[in-house]
Amino acid sequence: MYLCSVVKCDEMKKIKLYEAEDKMIDLISDNYIMLQGLGAFGIRLGFGDKMVAQVCQEQNVDCHTFLIVVNFIINGYAPKEVDEKLSVPTLLGYLRASHRFFLDFQLPTIRKNLETSLSPDDQLATLIMRIYDEYSHDIQLHMKYEEKTLFPYVEALLRGEQVSNYNVDIFAKHHGDTTGKFHELKNIIIKYLPHNVLANNRLASTLYDICNNEEWLSNHSNVEEVLFVPAIRNMERKLKNDDVSAHITSMIGRADSQEAISEREKEIIICLVQGMSNKEIANHLFISVNTVITHRRNIARKLQIRSLAGLTIYAIANNLIDRKVFQSL
Repeated sequence: MYLCSVVKCDEMKKIKLYEAEDKMIDLISDNYIMLQGLGAFGIRLGFGDKMVAQVCQEQNVDCHTFLIVVNFIINGYAPKEVDEKLSVPTLLGYLRASHRFFLDFQLPTIRKNLETSLSPDDQLATLIMRIYDEYSHDIQLHMKYEEKTLFPYVEALLRGEQVSNYNVDIFAKHHGDTTGKFHELKNIIIKYLPHNVLANNRLASTLYDICNNEEWLSNHSNVEEVLFVPAIRNMERKLKNDDVSAHITSMIGRADSQEAISEREKEIIICLVQGMSNKEIANHLFISVNTVITHRRNIARKLQIRSLAGLTIYAIANNLIDRKVFQSL
């Protein structure tokens, strides 16, 4: 079911894939990086020794989707193919909550700690803050685009609505890693560490937060690219197929409603297929030309067929004329 995307195949047996029967506390104790993930899934702490499945059930989280994300972030494992059981609403909620955590808490907190750690009179410190603010601006633009464009699009798909001017490939084409400036900032701080012990400790602590968030952002980006985007492509494909099926069903329904064609209208269809003009049909059936025109409008409305070729096919399919007779016309 899973594909290894990070570790080598000969190392696969050494890595544990977490399952629904495992204790949630064991999963977190072995992988503290998932503490942020718990909050993004809406899972509250205080779950004791309960199994993953029980915690997810009690807190209304799709267990299968939770484990897919957990095993991907921790072990680098992802489904070989599109996982039909993956809950897109759950994954969407996870990504949206992750945005809120990062934009509303992590970015401001790191900035505050960084500002406290640096001397306001140091020109290099000012440049470091500028780099951080530029990065913060870029990541906010990146995430706000997803909030305003991608996520509402996915919600429309979940409602069964098709959007003609957008698809997930437009997002995927421009979606990239957002950790570049974080990496640059981290390296500058390492090179800049001051001689003052207190300032050094503060910067080291902030640097640790930056490293953690660099890893978190990388994981977040990979979850979008490897899990979320394929799931949305699958939704688009299924919705398109459903739309085609609905269209075919509608056509069949219209065909079924063709019993409403009157005997007089059938006579006019036969005359039309035989190549008669409106005047010839009127003379043949002893009716006025205006009546013929009215009948033709009704036929077109009921059958949604306006071409002579289409009426001919209809006449043959409904045994109004014999195929052999048509070939002799």
